[in-house]
Order: sequence, then C-alpha cells, then structure tokens
Amino acid sequence: MNPSLLFRLSVWALACVSTLASAQYPGWQQAIDYDMEVVLDTATHRYDGSMTVKYTNNSPETLDKLFWHLFFNAFQPGSMMDVRSRTIEDPDRRVGSRIAALPEDEWGWQQVSSVLVGGKEATFNHDGTILEVPLAKPLKPGKSVTVSMRWQAQVPRQIRRSGWMNKEGVEYSMTQWYPRLCEFDHHGWHTNPYIGREFHGVWGDFDVRLHVPEGYGVAATGVKTKMSDKPLPDGTPGTVHRYDADDVIDFAWAADPDFVEQAVEVDGVTLRLVHQQDESLDSNWEALADYAKQAMAFINEDIGPYPYPEYNVVQGGDGGMEYPMLTLITGDRSLRSLVGVTVHEMAHSWFQAVVATNESLHEWMDEGFTSWAESRAMAELFADPLKPDDSPHQWAYAGYINHHLSGKEEPLATHADHYKTNRAYGVGAYAKGEVFVEQLGAVVGTDVRDAAMRTYFRDWQFKHPGPTDFKRVLERASGLELDWYFRGMIHSTNAVDYAVERVVNGNDTLQVELTRRGDMPMPQDLAITWEDGSITQVHIPLVVMRGHRALMDEEVLGDDWPWVDPNYTFVMPSQGKRVQKVELDPAQLVADIHRENNVLTFDLTVDQAADQPH
Repeated sequence: MNPSLLFRLSVWALACVSTLASAQYPGWQQAIDYDMEVVLDTATHRYDGSMTVKYTNNSPETLDKLFWHLFFNAFQPGSMMDVRSRTIEDPDRRVGSRIAALPEDEWGWQQVSSVLVGGKEATFNHDGTILEVPLAKPLKPGKSVTVSMRWQAQVPRQIRRSGWMNKEGVEYSMTQWYPRLCEFDHHGWHTNPYIGREFHGVWGDFDVRLHVPEGYGVAATGVKTKMSDKPLPDGTPGTVHRYDADDVIDFAWAADPDFVEQAVEVDGVTLRLVHQQDESLDSNWEALADYAKQAMAFINEDIGPYPYPEYNVVQGGDGGMEYPMLTLITGDRSLRSLVGVTVHEMAHSWFQAVVATNESLHEWMDEGFTSWAESRAMAELFADPLKPDDSPHQWAYAGYINHHLSGKEEPLATHADHYKTNRAYGVGAYAKGEVFVEQLGAVVGTDVRDAAMRTYFRDWQFKHPGPTDFKRVLERASGLELDWYFRGMIHSTNAVDYAVERVVNGNDTLQVELTRRGDMPMPQDLAITWEDGSITQVHIPLVVMRGHRALMDEEVLGDDWPWVDPNYTFVMPSQGKRVQKVELDPAQLVADIHRENNVLTFDLTVDQAADQPH
C-alpha cells in the first residue's frame, strides 16, 4: 500500500475512534422501560410481582448477560449487610445487630420464579442481592431486548430505609422493593452487593400498578393516572393505584391506612405532603407545607427548575431518604428538624434524582452537593438578622476539620461501601463534599462557582456525570486549570494550613511573609488593615491555576505562588502607614485547619519598624 495513503487512512481511523469515544462518553446512557404490577398481602407482608421491561443497550459494547439487584435479600441473618453492620467499628444505630435477630417471618427476601428473554425461558442465578441472567442471544449496541419476570417477595421489618411498620407506625415504606436492573456504563457493570449504603440506577420510564387493600393511602414516584376497585386474591376489597413516571432512575412508594394529604403548587409543580393523621403531627406538617414551598421556589431559582410535574414528601422510612419525585422522612420531629430533613431530601431532586452521579463511587457529589444546596436554602428560610455574617456552611467546615484532626479521615475517592467507619463516610460525603463546593468560591470566585453549578445542573440532567465532568464545567466557566484541586480534595486527605509567619512594616514598604504548613495548596486572599481603618485586599494565585479568579475593585494581584515552595513573601509600599492587622482568608471560604495562625494583630503603640514575628 502507498505509504501516504496508509498514513491518511491511519489518521482517518484515529479520528473516527476519537469521535466515537467522545460520542460514547459521556453521551450514551442505557435505557429501560418498566411495566410492573404487584399484589400486596398485608397479613403476611408478602407480595407477588410481575414485570415486563424493554432494555436498550446504548453502549458501544455487546452484552452477554444482565444483572439485577434484589435488595430485600440483604435483610436476612448472615447477609453481607448483616455482617457489615455487626463488624464495622461504629455500627449504624438503626441497624447494628437487628438483622441478625429478625425472626424468619420478618426477614426480607426476593425470589425470582421465572424469567423470559425475548419470549423464551431463560436461566438465572440468585447470588445474595444480585440476580444474573445470561443472554442466549448477545445484545448488540443500539439493540433492545424484552425481559419478563415473575417474583415473590417478603417485605422486611423496617430497619434501614425499606420495610413494614417503621418506628412511627407507618405500615409500608417500599423502597428498593423490585428487581432493579444494574447499571452498565463506561466503567462496566455495577453489581455491588447491597450493604445498606448507596445506589446507581438506569434511566427509564415506569408504568406501575400497586394492588393494596381498600382504604390504604398510597404515595409514589410518578403521577397517579388511575384508581380502580379490584378484590384481592383472598376476595377482600382492594384498590389498584396506577402510576406513570418518565425519565427516573428508581421508583418508590409508601402505603398506610391513616395517610392524609395536603397539596400546594410551586412554579407549576404539585407538591404533596403525606403523613399519618395524628394531632401531635398535624400542626408541624401544616407549617411544613409553606416552608417546603419556599424551599422549592428558592432552589428552582438558585440551581435550576425542577423538571417533574410532582414531588411528594411522605412520612416513612428510618430518617430521610431521597427517591425520584418522592422522599421518605420520619415525621415526629420539631418543626425546624422537619423542615431541615425535608429541604435536604428535596435538594436531592436536583443532585441525584435529576443529575444522577454514581453515588457509590462519588458519594461526595451526591450528598455534598445536596448538603451545599440545603445549607443555602435553610439560610434563606431561617435568616437570622442578628447574625447576618454567619456562614450557612460553618457546620460542614467544622465537621470536616474536626474529623481530619482526629486522624480518621479517608479520601473522597473511597467507594461508599468500603469506608472503614460510618463516620468517615458521613463526614466525607456530607461535610467535606459540601466544603468542596463552597471552597471553590475561593478558587474561581463565588459568582463563577454559583453560575457553574447552574450550568452543571442544566447540562447534565438525566445523565450520570463524574468528577471530571464537573471539573470541566468549572474550568470552562472560570478559564482556570483545576486538576490540582480535584486531585488534592478527592484522592488524598491533604489539608489546607497556611499561616502569617512574619510582618515587617518599614517606613516605605510592608513585607508580609506567609507559610504553607499543610500539604493541600490553595490560592490565598490577604487583607491588610492599616491604622486609618482602610483595607488593602491582595489575591495570591497558584502557578498551577494558570490564571486567577476575577479581582475585586482595587484588589492587588500578588505573584503566583509555586505550591512546591512552602514560603512566600509579599511586598508593597506602605507610604509611612502602620498596620493594625494582617489576615489570610478574611471571608473564611477556605477550610484551613488551624485558622488561629491566619491572623496577626499589632499594638499601634509599638514601633513597627522592627520585625514583628508570629
């Protein structure tokens, strides 16, 4: 072959591969349509289920098998969830040894009785909380397959997230209740056994019929399209509740004969609040409606519009847990606590229900982004005019710093299931995740950060973005290189610790000597307060940023700080003025673990011509 032609063909092939790769990720998402029906027996807490699904392989790979989650199988003595709950250093008080002590009629289990693939009987294998279904005919890219399945299940006694009879007496919290197809993405199959932590799901449409005893109130993901009377198999009166939900990653529901509902409208969305009728709860839940309405309106404006027609806040579960178009929360709380848990779970509608990161791999993006949005909304709802300068994120910063100083912090890159302690997971996912976002204000500027969060939500709806995708949104918005920040915050436990080491105030010049004592580099903001009360603001970027955030009016730009050098000196004309105070990070956007060394103050009665060391 002609060498020139060979070269041109090689270039063409590489271009095709490159184009294909960019189209495959992050653009492709697997898709599934669920058509399901269940019949619930409240006497035995069992149900029969059937489903027909259409699964579309939008990946570039041929699939020779399918995997499904069977979450209820975790609620049995000896399960991985049971063992993990009993052996971890700091067990979740809601679980502990409760699974091990369950009598058999309170276990959870799911047993698939038949599987048809393309109308033909298929083999299948139960392995704890995972079902494996080999495909006789491999599923090629761009093709779909229809799978029909029948199963029987026993709903576990309510322990963690799902089950019957929660601690407040709600009869059914039905989450992780159906055989749920595992996600296949650019990482491959996600077949993690369920140990009570996080989830990762396939985008799909749901048509679900819930057959329950007559008189039960039901709340569910989706929009109720029909109710019809139909006797249960034993002949007792029953009702079929039918729900449709499009573009969701999961489906949850709850049922109780004492449920009452109130509904309000928010920006064209129907917001429903459902709880057990109880005089001790009614007043707080009535007040909650207004707070929830305000919170949704605020997040719509702050992040972006909620895209579904309805949202349900439902009493149930074991604390608070988010699902598409629905959250389950325990309802017997103070009003402030009730509002707080509602706002947090509602914020998950933006960061998890709509922008759905893999919360097992990137739990900090799920919980951290949600906690950040929650803190902003709660600050709006409960603004304290007596404390206007309080940061809504102060508790996240304190929690993260204290945990780091304990020596038990683990990197954010840790898989959610693999943290050595529940506390390390909780502080990392929630507190450090929130700090991750808020601290970006010190790097790219708060306005740019806020705008980037809105862009991220808009561009990544109904997809599964990862850290790199978020990073690129911020880099495009700011024009800065941010790889150093993401590596340091995600893949290490390096912490920020900068200090004002020494100040020399001469007649003509001011010399400020700074030190990086921690291993995590950060750009620095420096505030110099002079004897007349005037303040000089200084911004010191890092070399690796390849630029700097937008400067404030009259802000001075210092030389770039190479992160390899622990020392930095800033010099400026003093014009004969004396200094009252020199402070690093005056806005307190940076999670500096020893903030006490960020400030030097001076006695103006002392001659400042001499060195004044820290």
